[in-house]
Amino acid sequence: MAGDPPSSGSGLVARVVGLVKRFAGTEKPALDHVSLEIPTGRVTGLVGPDGAGKTTLIRILAGLMAPDEGSVSVLGGRPGTDLEHIGYMPQRFGLYEDLTVQQNLDLYADMRALPAEEREETFDRLLDFTDLNRFRERLAGALSGGMKQKLGLACALVKTPRLLLLDEPGVGVDPISRRELWAMVQELITDGPDDQGLGVLWSTAYLDEAEKCDSVYLLSEGELLFSGDPAELTGSVEDRVVRLTGFEDRRRHVLTQMLDRDGVLDGTIQGRSVRLLLKTPDELEGESGFDIAPAQPRFEDGFIEKLGGGPKGTSALAEAYRTIDAGDGPAIEAKGLTRRFGDFTAAHDVSFSVPYGSIFGLLGPNGAGKSTTFKMLCGLLTPTEGSGAVAGYDLRSSGGRARAALGYMAQKFSLYGELSVAQNLNFFAGAYGLEGRDARHAVERVTEIFELGERLKATAGTLPLGFKQRLALAAAVLHEPPVLFLDEPTSGVDPVTRREFWMHINGLVEKGVAVLVTTHFMEEAEYCDAITLIYRSEQIASGTPDELKSQAAKMAELDDPTMEDTFIAMIEASDAQRPGSDQEQAA
Repeated sequence: MAGDPPSSGSGLVARVVGLVKRFAGTEKPALDHVSLEIPTGRVTGLVGPDGAGKTTLIRILAGLMAPDEGSVSVLGGRPGTDLEHIGYMPQRFGLYEDLTVQQNLDLYADMRALPAEEREETFDRLLDFTDLNRFRERLAGALSGGMKQKLGLACALVKTPRLLLLDEPGVGVDPISRRELWAMVQELITDGPDDQGLGVLWSTAYLDEAEKCDSVYLLSEGELLFSGDPAELTGSVEDRVVRLTGFEDRRRHVLTQMLDRDGVLDGTIQGRSVRLLLKTPDELEGESGFDIAPAQPRFEDGFIEKLGGGPKGTSALAEAYRTIDAGDGPAIEAKGLTRRFGDFTAAHDVSFSVPYGSIFGLLGPNGAGKSTTFKMLCGLLTPTEGSGAVAGYDLRSSGGRARAALGYMAQKFSLYGELSVAQNLNFFAGAYGLEGRDARHAVERVTEIFELGERLKATAGTLPLGFKQRLALAAAVLHEPPVLFLDEPTSGVDPVTRREFWMHINGLVEKGVAVLVTTHFMEEAEYCDAITLIYRSEQIASGTPDELKSQAAKMAELDDPTMEDTFIAMIEASDAQRPGSDQEQAA
């Protein structure tokens, strides 16, 4: 066990030296001689793939877990001895969904021993700070994802901390809410009292957030791969990031071909172009069939290189998948879909069509109406008005056939957590109408493709997040449907796992599958052939990624806007057309 931890050095709120943590039944330590410092007045970033040890480290700092080796100093003492000065926001929603916003704050105030005479002023300040004042009496479970995270932050700040531990606060949260959370934490640091000395540890799966941190620690499989200024990691790939344009082939095919080359470490789609990270600057020198130009390196490029590069381009899932017969009509069609709950309209007059062999993106802030639209098209919700069809089957008259023609991956892990991986796969094979040899072969195929073999006996609810998502996608494609509905399929998973998912999705689209997807990772929206942006239950913009970015460039006078810039500009433009509107977003 660790000996007496040293007191934190000057300007530090926490210090870890040579930390080791092992769990029974695992060969490698969850943390393997990790050292880290959290200074005051700064945001320290913590990044890494799923299972890297980030949450384990945060739980040790919070005093919820003991290390096996090494020393840990928190606020000059042992972890857990000065809890009133530590704010902790866990990865999973750590509030009580059946309590109101105010009742959650009252509960945390009781646990943190906040004096009664300070409560009214503290609550008013926190609710104003998080813009939750008007939702005091709303049940926490009825809040949108962004508001839940803001409430979680407010509860962590009931007593002003000196150390704030945030375990992926932006998971499942739209870009605007993530930006607001970041601004709130920055305000705490810059506007707090001089004697407070607040230090923040921010764990994140969003590497654009990590890029804004003052310093970053990169973990992988329990080992520390990098620590320092994010700009240092970004600069390590200078002159090796390029953008390909001017090719005649389908962009997905070009990306697949490039990723299968040994000299290409990573690649993504950006509108009509393909962005690549190369091993050497001259990897594509002298080649023809496309135009090549340097691209601005990002922290994510350095991150991917440190982890040994992303996955290759050819999808084993797509290679084993049947080729879809497109037929005559669209794969997915929505005509004036509207859904009301009492006097509240969650989605209004939503219309679009999706051809086979394409990806259609539904984007919007938390609570905009995306999931409601999704559920109507899946047959899980009956539209109040309008109609929908999947694979040519009308959802009202042929709902059973429509559901059989699609694979659905829900926003939250929706498989059976108490069953094993094998039991889940066998159950869903039967639910999709597969029997005997066909069912057995389908389960064997996805088990191999998604590398689930060593986890077949594991209880699904205990899997790491990345493997939960793999299992969910595996279950959705068992019957090789012509249509896939993916509701935030990569929420909370690391960039490498996200690329694996999109490798498979791109491959399936090349086989003729139609994909309807929602995502809060705006770089993923670049993979879509068309997008519609939903806000306050209405469609406010539609087009290709490049068309929407062009609109945003003119609208907000932006030079070469990203999809995140575009998303924010269009939401703000819509708000500007609603002067004085306080209407709450759809639940």
